[in-house]
Amino acid sequence: MRPGRVCLVGAGPGDPGLLTVRALERLREAEVVVYDRLVNPAILDEAPPEALRIFAGKRVGAHCLPQAAINALLVHHAEAGRFVVRLKGGDPFVFGRGGEEALALSKAGIAFEVVPGISSAIAVPAYAGIPVTHRGVAASFAVLTGHEDPSKAGDAADWAKLATAVDTLVVLMAVGTFPRIVGALLANGRPPETPAALIRWGTTEAQEVRVGTLADIAGRARGLEPPVVAVIGEVVQLRQRLAWAVEAAADVCPVRARPAVAFPSATPV
Repeated sequence: MRPGRVCLVGAGPGDPGLLTVRALERLREAEVVVYDRLVNPAILDEAPPEALRIFAGKRVGAHCLPQAAINALLVHHAEAGRFVVRLKGGDPFVFGRGGEEALALSKAGIAFEVVPGISSAIAVPAYAGIPVTHRGVAASFAVLTGHEDPSKAGDAADWAKLATAVDTLVVLMAVGTFPRIVGALLANGRPPETPAALIRWGTTEAQEVRVGTLADIAGRARGLEPPVVAVIGEVVQLRQRLAWAVEAAADVCPVRARPAVAFPSATPV
């Protein structure tokens, strides 16, 4: 029996046009595709029709498969001699738990490859007309998760240092803990007038952007459901001139762009 292998593939932030050439090549070779909730169904269509598709999506409070089961699934199919594509939204190694899956494969002696994807940390703000860095405005940025490991004791972020250490903060999976994050930033020296934006379903036709300041952005988050990326910093003000993508709902008029492909929630196959 031929040896199996696994490819951890970043599917990008939503728009299928942002899938990399290498990702597309690997997906078209797949015999098994294990995919997440944020993977656009249009991307799944690129896998061979006969490929086995396994939904391993997660959302807060509802995991289709726990992480240990996903790790075991990848090992099982690879040991059976299959080429497995683990298709993950964004980039596998940016809060995607790809490192955990790679470690499990390494421990089992399974050959694996990593295909980086365009991270929502930079692509989603870009589609909202917000560059995370800009000459004379922001020379640094940091990417945080709003959904930390619940088994951790306390907050992993050192807000006393982080709040004012970088110009732009990007928070992924931001909805559930965003009010607490805003409170921590304000308590540690970030000015309340700092511009902030919340971007839901970024890079897709359903993109929605809400803009405010640290003083009021938590209130503007009410009613938003995941996935949401938050951007905090002076670069948010550039959206007034740089907004280009057609949006389902927004605080400024959309201009000039082709819409991204429609992006319904993935369903189990």
